[in-house]
Parts: sequence; C-alpha cells; structure tokens
Amino acid sequence: MEWLALSPDEWNAVRLSLKVSAWATLVSLPFGLLVAHLLARGRFPGRSLLNGIVHLPLILPPVVTGYLLLLGFGRRGPIGHVLEQAFGIVFSFRWTGAALACGIMGFPLMVRAIRLSVEAVDRRLEAAAGTLGAGPAWVYLTVTLPLILPGVIAGMILSFAKAMGEFGATITFVSNIPGETQTLPSAIYTFTQVPGGDFGAMRLTLVSIVVAMAALVASEVLSRRVSRRMDLA
Repeated sequence: MEWLALSPDEWNAVRLSLKVSAWATLVSLPFGLLVAHLLARGRFPGRSLLNGIVHLPLILPPVVTGYLLLLGFGRRGPIGHVLEQAFGIVFSFRWTGAALACGIMGFPLMVRAIRLSVEAVDRRLEAAAGTLGAGPAWVYLTVTLPLILPGVIAGMILSFAKAMGEFGATITFVSNIPGETQTLPSAIYTFTQVPGGDFGAMRLTLVSIVVAMAALVASEVLSRRVSRRMDLA
C-alpha cells in the first residue's frame, strides 16, 4: 500500500487546489448573491443578456475561457496591465489567476443555486416584516437570507467542487507550474504524460474523488441542518 502515500509535490498540488478553490468560492460569493437577486427579481433591459453572460462559461470550451482571461487579465491585457501598475496585482501564471479562472468557471453553478432559492421565497413574508417597521437591509438579513441559506450553501459547495476539478481554463491562463499553479487536475495530467506515472495519477484521482464526495456530503448535511432550524423557528 506504499504506492498510496503522496509525495511532497503531490501534497503541494492538493494544498494548492484547496487554497485556490476556497478563495475562488469566497470571493465569488458576494457577486453570486448580487447577480442571483438581479436575475430572480430584477426587471431591467439587458436581463437576458446578463443571464447569458453568467452562464457562458458552462457552454464555452474551458480553453476558450482561459484564453479570454489571458487576453484580458494577462500582463499585457487591458485589465491585467492596469491592476499590475496600479495595485501590483498579477493574475497570469500565478495561483491568484488559477483562483480567478476557477471562480469564473464555478460562478454559474453558484448563481443558479442561489437564484432558485430566491425565487422560492414567499415575498409576503418580507412584506410582513416591512409592515412591522423593519428596513430593507434588516428584512434581508433576518428574513430573506435565512430562507435562501440552503441554496447559498449548495451554490458554494457546487462552486468549490467545480473549482477543484477545473483544468482547461486554468492551464490555459496560468499554465502548469509546480508549486505555483499546478492544481490536482494539472498534476494528474502531468502524470499521464510521463512513463510510469500511472500510480501518481491514480493516487491524485482517488484524492479528487474523496474531496468531491466530502463536499457533496457536507452540502447535504449543512442544508438539512439549516432546514431543520428554519422549521423549528
């Protein structure tokens, strides 16, 4: 069973994947909440266009998404150049770029889960809270947010799981640099390209399966606990 033991480089790939996925999910969450509410309740010109743009990463080949990120956020890209000159932020060929790519690829899944929860909220409950003197912000924090919390959790878990498995956009945008941008999928791909790399690829594949299953189980457990607390309340 010694072949199951991960090497230091493999552990680095696992840790980097967890780091990238966590940052991608957390940074995407505020934007996911905003966009989900706009799509669920907004009535404005361009709503269909916004919906199409949000879900575009699900339709486009991941390599295309990565190439577009490279054009826009690379050091010579219009956004990347400004960020580097003004704030010293660099995305291309850095782990931060991997987090950006993973966040964009998982964003549609997060938005969809939250949007469905927002659409399921009985707006009469919010109106009732408003008639009792609660302001819009307080109504959102005490009524809306608790009601959509299962969807928020599900969206975060789905986004995290998607980030853990993202390959095409990441390797196109930030390459496959060990210790810097080599995530689990990139490390598995590297093992498949070298002689005798089957055991390494299998080890990391098993790790990916375990992490994905743990994320799905955690999502189910957390959603059930939140639902039970809401029912008791």
